[in-house]
Amino acid sequence: MPGRVSTRNVATVSAAQKAPSQPLRSRRTTASSNVAIPDEGPSSSLRTRVCLIFGDAQKSTAAHRKLAVNLRKIQEECCYEPTSRRGQDDDDFGEDDFNVEIARCVIRLMGVKKSEGAGDRIVRFLGMFLRRANDKDAALMPEVDIEDPQTFPETPSTRLTSHILSILLPLLASKEKVVRYRATQLVAHIINSLDSVDDDSYHLIRVGLLKRVRDKEPMIRVQAVLGLGRLAGNEGEEDQDDADSDNDDASGLLDKLLEVLQNDPSAEVRRALLLNLPLAPKTLPFLLERARDVDSVTRRALYSRLLPALGDFRHLSLSMREKLLRWGLRDRDENVRKETGKLFRERWIEDCVGSTGVAEDGTTQQAVPPSLDGLLELLERIDVVNSAASNGIATEAMRDFWSGRPDYRDAISFNDPFWDHLTPESVFVARSFNDFCKGGEDGKFEALAEEKMPEVTKLAFFVQRYVNDLVSCIRYNSALGEGEPEEDTVEKEFIVEQLLRIAEALDYSDEIGRRKMFALLRETLAIAELPEEITMLVVNVLRRICGSEAAGEREFCGVVLEAVAEVHDHVMTDDLPAENEDESFHSARSELSDSTPTKARLEARASRDGDNSEMDEDKAIREIMINMKCLHIAQCMLENVEGDLQQNIHLVTMLNNLVVPAVRSHEAPIRERGLLCLGLCCLLDKALAEENLSLFLHCFSKGHDALQVSALYILSDILTVHSHLVTADNVDPGLQKSVYKIFGKGLKASTTAEVQSAATSALCKLMLTSVIRDEDLLKQLVTLFFDPAAKENAAVTQALSYFLPVFCHSRWENMEMMAAVAANVVHHQVNLADEMDEEDGAIGVNMIGNMLVDWTDARKLVVQDGGSIGWDEAGGKDARAVNGDIHLTLAESLLERALAHGCSKDERKVLLSMMGKVYITSNSSAEKLQAVSDLVAEAIDGKLATDTATKNALNKCHLALSKALGEARTAQSNMEDQRVDPTMIESETRLEVETQVDENEVQVDDEKAAGTGGARDSLLEEPLDDENEDEDEDI
Repeated sequence: MPGRVSTRNVATVSAAQKAPSQPLRSRRTTASSNVAIPDEGPSSSLRTRVCLIFGDAQKSTAAHRKLAVNLRKIQEECCYEPTSRRGQDDDDFGEDDFNVEIARCVIRLMGVKKSEGAGDRIVRFLGMFLRRANDKDAALMPEVDIEDPQTFPETPSTRLTSHILSILLPLLASKEKVVRYRATQLVAHIINSLDSVDDDSYHLIRVGLLKRVRDKEPMIRVQAVLGLGRLAGNEGEEDQDDADSDNDDASGLLDKLLEVLQNDPSAEVRRALLLNLPLAPKTLPFLLERARDVDSVTRRALYSRLLPALGDFRHLSLSMREKLLRWGLRDRDENVRKETGKLFRERWIEDCVGSTGVAEDGTTQQAVPPSLDGLLELLERIDVVNSAASNGIATEAMRDFWSGRPDYRDAISFNDPFWDHLTPESVFVARSFNDFCKGGEDGKFEALAEEKMPEVTKLAFFVQRYVNDLVSCIRYNSALGEGEPEEDTVEKEFIVEQLLRIAEALDYSDEIGRRKMFALLRETLAIAELPEEITMLVVNVLRRICGSEAAGEREFCGVVLEAVAEVHDHVMTDDLPAENEDESFHSARSELSDSTPTKARLEARASRDGDNSEMDEDKAIREIMINMKCLHIAQCMLENVEGDLQQNIHLVTMLNNLVVPAVRSHEAPIRERGLLCLGLCCLLDKALAEENLSLFLHCFSKGHDALQVSALYILSDILTVHSHLVTADNVDPGLQKSVYKIFGKGLKASTTAEVQSAATSALCKLMLTSVIRDEDLLKQLVTLFFDPAAKENAAVTQALSYFLPVFCHSRWENMEMMAAVAANVVHHQVNLADEMDEEDGAIGVNMIGNMLVDWTDARKLVVQDGGSIGWDEAGGKDARAVNGDIHLTLAESLLERALAHGCSKDERKVLLSMMGKVYITSNSSAEKLQAVSDLVAEAIDGKLATDTATKNALNKCHLALSKALGEARTAQSNMEDQRVDPTMIESETRLEVETQVDENEVQVDDEKAAGTGGARDSLLEEPLDDENEDEDEDI
């Protein structure tokens, strides 16, 4: 017979989300428990059997299923009336005894550390057993009790679960982090293993886990959100009404978890919520927001686990699809980029084509073969017309698609019917395929492009056909007087653009195809109605066709200028028939003027004047449009030219007849575009750049925001190409000062974000290339980087975040400049911090000091000086001790500022704290070491340091200086000992010679004393010497 059954209200837990299993690691060490173990009483056979099962369960997960079956049998023996006494023990144990033994094992688990794999295995075993026991008890319950969803059937397993939870919930607030972790982990695993719990346990679990969400330990917060993520799916309005505000439960559970998802500092917590929150319209924007998470593993989890589990991507909005692709494919982490590409080419394409299905008999069907229609739908779903631009994401997505789907590469076919009915999606497929094959590694797929893509001649006919369609559509819309272009016009323009991009990548070795394409593009460029983007592409293709030689460049310039003249003449001649007609009308009307009354003549004259004024206004607008079109063609041409301006007669003609009049024009649009063309011309000629540099400075001083941005970019390009204008020895100081003043004024343009960002990026490029070297401008850049008001300008912050460390760590001279301005930067920031509140988001002054020390650390130079790098015998780089003179220069400037009378207490504290991080080595200059040591001793004697931190910093610096000076003196004395004095060498040599002379004299005296032997020898030697001399003379 089954045990006693009662009914209570039920709170069903959704089984949609399951907590991921914890990683298992086996370690044999034991952990002491800090949980108070109650009096357990004498041992029994039941305890022995339960302990054996738990002992086996903690060793391995392989036998968990069998052990759960055995433990269930013990539970049935204790909780149900046995049908037979055979094989049973003499001891009669009840349900309470079994629950006590299980609870005893649970309490023992609480002190096991996280590093112990046995603890995780016991948690998994308990969850498996409770789930199996509840299923078995539910099968034994009468169907009447199960049918009511509002009642919770009470069974031995539910009572066991409630008993375990009653022990665990108080332990959630334990002072020991290990106990809190194990209690939270077991509670979360239990609610993820069961389908339902009673109302009382549900609310207690909810309150307890919500408190653990704010725990200081990330591992505990992870387990808390794993449990709450399961409960969040069943959060209802009634739960929010009954919540108690005193227990941190006043607002909805889902709202709290979403707040944790956005603000929790631990990446593991955010990742756990990302994978366990229910997928609902309310949570989906917050989940997809994790694509911009600072943790790369979390971003990867979004693309590899959440988005594939989301289902059909077409349920997402168009903007969200584009953002997910852009964020993923341009992520800084390679693994995230790989997962995003895999998602696009495998999951999203299958949603459009049709994925692998399951038949009725349970067998897996074959995957759908490659489908061009499915690929076209995929491109349509990401709005290829707008996302395939120069900075669009569709190009990168399709490049990864062709790389990862060889089946589509082989199956795709571009036959004649394909080109006869082009759509934006289909033409982009052809363009992306061509770019992938042409831009592949080592030309691996060039043969595939030659096989599938049309030849140049055939492509030229396709370009001509679609250009004619576009021009006809544009002229038709212009005749109707519609302001905004129709969707059909936009699509046709996109098709022509993609065809021209295909033509730009083709090989023009075929002379017939080259001539056909050249003639077509020459005629196309002379069409006045051609959009600017297509005009630019036509000019680029023409430049490629003409070749890169000097003769090809001259031919290219001549062709483009002929097209410019045709555009100007064609548009101007369109007005002549109207003018002739008007003149004939005036002449006919003058013949009848005698018979016209005076009043009528006055009215006719007024009407005529009004018509003339309207015609003059239309003519002026048309002339502006003509000049703008001609200047745009000239600009596209100048962007493709590299030769000398004076050596190309076409460029000189264009400069004198088109650019200079445009610069002098009274119409602002013409004048601005003329300045752009003039700036491009200055890049091709040094003298022209020197003559017009003051003009661009004037444009920045007197122009509006857009003109100032253009002037800054033009100045930056000119100074980069012709750096001698500001770096030569004979440079005009006034001109150099004006240039520096312009950039300084641009950095201060905080009210205009575009001007400030343009000035910052331009100045950073010039300083990185050593074109501009000015300490005042460097100080402005550093203070702008730390200025809280500049944080609103993301472009400025991003540029300076890259520039400052690269500038300092790239060259020794740059690091010296930073060391020279560091003290002034600290002084400025301390004064700024006194004026601002803490809520303004200003960076701490101590952190600023640490960054300045890091930027001036010579050990981080990419290329050290010659004295710090040697070469070993094998030819490899042998790094020696780095010269620390830069940090000594920094320390000297910091101490001089700290010792000055105008230094405040807060500033002195920051300056002295920086001294403790200065790199000091004996490989530095002895004079600088001594100078800094004297300043440190003066600072210590003067008791400049008032707190413990600054005192320690000064003492540390003083000890390092003393040690470095001692090592330097020792090295110097050793070198002096090894060094030999030249006067000593000379005296020693003289002494040796005199000693040798004395020995010879002594030997001669001995020979004389010996008798005639010596004389005989000398007599014999003399004739021999004479004979030798005679022989030499004969020879």
